[in-house]
Amino acid sequence: MNRRTRRVPLGIAIPAALGLAFVVLPLVGLVTDAPWDTLVGSLTNPEARAALRLSLLCSAGATVVAFGLGLPLAWVFARLDFRGRSFAWALVMVPMVLPPVVAGVGLLAAFGRRGLVGGFLADHLGVYLTFSPAGVVLAEAFVALPFLVVTVEAALRAAGTELEEAARTLGARPWTVLRRVTLPAVGPALAAGAALAWARALGEFGATITFAGNVSGRTRTVPLAVYLLLDREPEVATALSLLMLAVSITVLAALRSRWLGRAQ
Repeated sequence: MNRRTRRVPLGIAIPAALGLAFVVLPLVGLVTDAPWDTLVGSLTNPEARAALRLSLLCSAGATVVAFGLGLPLAWVFARLDFRGRSFAWALVMVPMVLPPVVAGVGLLAAFGRRGLVGGFLADHLGVYLTFSPAGVVLAEAFVALPFLVVTVEAALRAAGTELEEAARTLGARPWTVLRRVTLPAVGPALAAGAALAWARALGEFGATITFAGNVSGRTRTVPLAVYLLLDREPEVATALSLLMLAVSITVLAALRSRWLGRAQ
């Protein structure tokens, strides 16, 4: 039984309260500074609407990419034991701690017009990823992928392999086992990982501006628009920031109640 004390030592209570205030005060400042009287008008500003539309489309595309690549990676890390596994896992997790601007520089080196892969795409296929919505999707997927992998991998490990082995002994093929046994068993984790990846993609700034640029209507997502509008139209920037805050809180609240579990 998990027992919790109601008596908190003063040496813990004071720094804990300061830590809570440190996180909450900027959020309270954003809410109190929001242009509530003109909020709808600010969010329907043409530049704000263009940034919102692009952000929603690109973050959705990035989530699809992260899901398609992250699910197989999570399965490999959870089910296979191979030499260099820890190193490969660490490489996949690097975007979580890598400075976003550095991630953008790396994407340029790999997928830019003179990059390792980008040069071939540009010269032979006429595909240019930089300064394009596709570049935004690529940058967002790069930083979002680890969030899906780490969430689904943990769920696969917790689920174990007993049901999968039982299905195989009954003659089920590998694809059938994956589709009918494995995926349903980790369904909540898949949803949680996709939600985290989407939220991370929606808020991506550094890698996007470094790799895809800040072109209005093509690569200027909401975070980039907020940064640009802070000087010209601060009320619009604040309104967009408030919207991003609401999205973040909604995602976290949904994960807390449906996946992480309610506090006891």
